[in-house]
Amino acid sequence: MYRFFSPPYSDYRKLIYHLKGCQGLRHKGSSPFTSIVSAAKVCGAASESPSVKSLRLLIADQDFSFKAGQWVDFFIPGVSVVGGFSICSSPRLLEQERMIELAVKYTNHPPALWVHNKCTLDSEVAVRVGGEFFFDPQPAEASRNLVLIAGGVGINPLLSILRHAAHLLREQANKGHGYEIGSIKLFYSAKNTSELLFKKNILDLVNEFPEKITCSLHVTKQTTQISAELKPYITEGRITEKEIRDHISKETLFYICGPPPMTDFFSKQLENHHVPKEHIYFEKWW
Repeated sequence: MYRFFSPPYSDYRKLIYHLKGCQGLRHKGSSPFTSIVSAAKVCGAASESPSVKSLRLLIADQDFSFKAGQWVDFFIPGVSVVGGFSICSSPRLLEQERMIELAVKYTNHPPALWVHNKCTLDSEVAVRVGGEFFFDPQPAEASRNLVLIAGGVGINPLLSILRHAAHLLREQANKGHGYEIGSIKLFYSAKNTSELLFKKNILDLVNEFPEKITCSLHVTKQTTQISAELKPYITEGRITEKEIRDHISKETLFYICGPPPMTDFFSKQLENHHVPKEHIYFEKWW
């Protein structure tokens, strides 16, 4: 469960001064950024797995926006290294509540260490959007199916895309207009069920849109019994090339995020099966 905290920004001036000193910093592998660096307040925290902690951030700048699938540069006062974390919430949450959600795996990288060991509900940070891995269809564009392929914490940007797709489905159902999305299939692999992040959120969307959203959850090193609730969705073993191949069509877009070997494998396999490069989007995490 999230715990919430929402006082005013108590040290806003000091934080913005720090941000100006960070404007020129980029983390390894970064791409062009939006110009907005916004102060943000940590207003929620939760344990998503034994190794992953999620944060909710209240965004100060009203002009701050992002597209489903993008990441943020994460500036921490007093920490010289800039973090880079994918957003796992949908743009709709930001529009409605001025919040974004991140999920950060424990590593020895200074920003991740800070999130797990020092971050509190009153912490002030700053964020700036970056990345060219996103799903942002316009109402008049042709309908597309989505295949989302995630490994480990690579689920983060794909969950953002899945949540955005669900929002588009609700808009279409409630208003009868907007972008008409096709089917959405999520393939998600992790070591075991405890490391499958956001299981409940994913299954809630599958149950809300059973004719549109489906998922296949894979575990590679499961040692405990799988719960009855999860069992219908679980496959033991890695995601296979055949599973992905069965979803190839000219109307389908593929989004892949996970460890580099996995991302390289599936993007190459799709190219070998003549999927146009412009229909394959991938992002690697280390």
